[in-house]
Amino acid sequence: MKSCGSMLGLQGLRLPPAGFLLLLPFLLLLLLPAAPAPHRVSYKPVIVVHGLFDSSYSFRHLLEYINETHPGTVVTVLDLFDGRESLRPLWEQVQGFREAVAPIMAKAPQGVHLICYSQGGLVCRALLSVMDEHNVDSFISLSSPQMGQYGDTDYLKWLFPTSMRSNLYRICYSPWGQEFSICNYWHDPHHDDLYLNASSFLALINGERDHPNATAWRKNFLRVGRLVLIGGPDDGVITPWQSRVRIRAATAGVHHSHSNTDPSLVCDLLHSSRQSWILNLQSEARDRIHILMDTSQVHFC
Repeated sequence: MKSCGSMLGLQGLRLPPAGFLLLLPFLLLLLLPAAPAPHRVSYKPVIVVHGLFDSSYSFRHLLEYINETHPGTVVTVLDLFDGRESLRPLWEQVQGFREAVAPIMAKAPQGVHLICYSQGGLVCRALLSVMDEHNVDSFISLSSPQMGQYGDTDYLKWLFPTSMRSNLYRICYSPWGQEFSICNYWHDPHHDDLYLNASSFLALINGERDHPNATAWRKNFLRVGRLVLIGGPDDGVITPWQSRVRIRAATAGVHHSHSNTDPSLVCDLLHSSRQSWILNLQSEARDRIHILMDTSQVHFC
């Protein structure tokens, strides 16, 4: 069976099993109970949200690994907005995934773990912002464009074959463009005013534009027990890659796990004068934020 990427002519965009498996032991450690239990350990349910052009099939290796290492763990890979449907507006996807995760959370009063890949990481962050009664213990963001996308990748070349990166703002920062998920987080640093005025999604969840729900969304998101951001270059998915873990290394005060990483690479890449959404959380949640960066040739997805 071919993945959605192969069927759409987007080879190389999906989760390469070898590289992804290198991260699995780390992910499983995060999902373990905080303290050893004297009797049989009951693991919290795991919910997985896929990314752009993906489907639940893309995460079969993760599902198999969790089942093998922690038998009895309930793992749900949500099968919504697969393939081309992942281009639907992100707020529409947030509502769809909200309806899917609510009953899972209701059956798990002890909490759940949320693993979200690429575009799915943005869906999950918005989801955690708008759900005032969520019980997510760990939110793991895998190679997600938390501060936006600005760069040429395989799927962008497929979506907009005749458009240059520098011209995509003309499409994305229009009412028509905002009907496509990729445009909901397209962040062109050369047209910041247009981005702030036109963005119907990213500018709102990042708190870059004032809106009446900002305080409530922040409070809801801070219900998360632990936030883990994982990213690195050369995966062909998100550019600039620092968008996945965008934070000032010298001032963040968060936990870093990294290999072959020059701290100077971890910077405010798009706007040095603007604090990122994660920095705005650090005063209340610094002990719950973890960063894992890898600048080797391992493809995270």
